[in-house]
Amino acid sequence: MAEAAAGAAVVDKADTLLLIVGAALVLFMTLPGLALFYGGLVRAKNFLSVLMHCFGVAALVSLLWFLGVYSLAFRGDNAFIGDLSAAGLTGLSAIRQGLTVPENVFALYQMTFAIITPALIVGAFPERVRFGWLMLFSGLWLVLVYAPVAHWLWDGGWLAQYGARDFAGGIVVHTTAGMAALALAIMIGPRKGFPHSMVPPHSPAMTMIGAGMLWVGWFGFNGGSALVADQAAGAAIIATHLAACSAALTWAATEHLKIGKPTSIGVVTGAVAGLATITPAAGYVSPAGAVIIGIMGSLVCFASVLAVKHRWKIDDSLDVFAVHGVGGMLGSVLVAVFAGKALGGTGMGTGQGVASQLLVQAGAVLIVALWSTVMTLIAARGAALLLPMRVTAEQEHDGLDLSLHGERAYEFD
Repeated sequence: MAEAAAGAAVVDKADTLLLIVGAALVLFMTLPGLALFYGGLVRAKNFLSVLMHCFGVAALVSLLWFLGVYSLAFRGDNAFIGDLSAAGLTGLSAIRQGLTVPENVFALYQMTFAIITPALIVGAFPERVRFGWLMLFSGLWLVLVYAPVAHWLWDGGWLAQYGARDFAGGIVVHTTAGMAALALAIMIGPRKGFPHSMVPPHSPAMTMIGAGMLWVGWFGFNGGSALVADQAAGAAIIATHLAACSAALTWAATEHLKIGKPTSIGVVTGAVAGLATITPAAGYVSPAGAVIIGIMGSLVCFASVLAVKHRWKIDDSLDVFAVHGVGGMLGSVLVAVFAGKALGGTGMGTGQGVASQLLVQAGAVLIVALWSTVMTLIAARGAALLLPMRVTAEQEHDGLDLSLHGERAYEFD
């Protein structure tokens, strides 16, 4: 999260409103944005199950955040993990230290980031996992991965002390979720028929609607991460929008060259790739830098989608690793290039040059990627000891909507 203004003694109403509106926008990204974006990409018989996953994760994470995960992420002086001094969201300060907003508003805003991060992982394994296992895994993952990594980078933890920078979640959100998605896609295994006889997405139109919601919500995701209602928030929003635009058109052009026509799924996937790539850099780069980052993110993520599905034969069903993971990691490294004042950026971290910042950023990405992978495997196996992970072949054939939830998204007379 962006470096906060230090030494504030009074609440600033504009800054407070920025985070309240930002919290609403980031929650809107998950409910209903991500739910519809993912839901349109699966088969009709599994649509409700994807919505259930997103709603269930949102509710579970919110309660865990209240019980103690906020405190583990954003309280305490330990460089590796917070304490439980704010468990139950008690003892919150009238003003969050170093900011100009009440701590309860800050906790609310950060809650929505904690919600969308494990919700992103859902896209790695739709149509084949049990709801109960997903809930247990998501709770374990929030504690083992999200809380410590958020503390390391956004609460003055050890990676922040080494100079690592992550404006709005390229490492904390996208790297952690992307690596978790890749590990789980390999562990759970592919859907029946992958990759040669898969049914196309049941509603590309719904996916486009969901992507539009994500795009709008991302203004709160990146803009709110400035934590102050000034030109820094405006610059982050401009960078976010321009990166999404350049990435969407780049993906469409690349598709046209490869298959002869641009697709709706391709355009929105490109936009999300640009949004993920600009996230760690949004508050540090110029508008021109944002356009270039969007183009680079689109091209690299496009190649990654092909590699994961066709070369590696991994059924990361909705391209979480290839788009969010790769985009977030790429953008985190590019901070060291495009944040430079020579390119119109805000400058490197204190005492850092391009080379040293590049080394710090790459190191932070590598460390967090490894941590997320190992802890994901531990959480997934631990949850599977208590609840079955994968549905039966019959349940997968019938669809999770009916077999697990007793409902259908669509009824045709």
